[in-house]
Amino acid sequence: MPDPATTDPLFLIAGSGDYPRLVLEGARRAGVSKISIAAFEGETDRNLAVLADSAEWMRVGQLGRLIDSAKKSGARRALMAGQITPGNLFNLRPDFRALLILAKLKERNAETLFGAVATELSNAGVELVNATTFLEDHIAPKGPIAGPALKPRQKSDLEFGFRIARETSRLDIGQTVVVKNGTVLAVEAFEGTNEAIRRGGRLGQGGAVLVKVSKPGQDMRFDVPVVGTKTLETAADAGVKVLGVEAGSTLLLNRPLVCETAARFGISIHGL
Repeated sequence: MPDPATTDPLFLIAGSGDYPRLVLEGARRAGVSKISIAAFEGETDRNLAVLADSAEWMRVGQLGRLIDSAKKSGARRALMAGQITPGNLFNLRPDFRALLILAKLKERNAETLFGAVATELSNAGVELVNATTFLEDHIAPKGPIAGPALKPRQKSDLEFGFRIARETSRLDIGQTVVVKNGTVLAVEAFEGTNEAIRRGGRLGQGGAVLVKVSKPGQDMRFDVPVVGTKTLETAADAGVKVLGVEAGSTLLLNRPLVCETAARFGISIHGL
């Protein structure tokens, strides 16, 4: 008999990219009985709504509508999947409920904003679950994952980049760094991962190493490190040849396609 904890209805808060679709497909395979989607204008793929049992469209910042939609769905659990453009988080047009929450926050970043949303959902009887739920097969393992074998200099840069990225993520600056020959070329900040890759690749002039990690004590309900084919395409264009990801906490979306793309571009992926 299927586990009710797995098959119970799901409220999916869907951002951009393939992440929400893979969650939805994984949930269907697990036997989830009903999937309702909170979709955001300018972010969520409109084709995703067709795959769900119901979908409600809203603007980023409409917290009251999000909570009402969660209640209406009948689900007792929710999952956040997909990105929200940093500019949309920064230039929120919040409704009254969101304004009340924002007024209480001393710091405004992804962790505090999404944490506040999680609290509001919980108060409404809907618990936010880990963002890796239904995607266990896509979590990065330790060691070589795809692409050519690493050279000694690349291994050294991976270890160096991992130390730097762990520190910058601890300070809540960014979770991605680009390095080469023991030098930090770029650190991700508000501009996002892809812009940091482009900047670091340009400075490295080929052969740079990219490292992406989770924060110490990462809340796995949201803001989970994700690498997809677009990340690899950006890296290839920037001349990045090695991608290091934190094993056990980074999602490769979707993993078979990511590995195939890495091999095609000659990019090595390694779980740290």
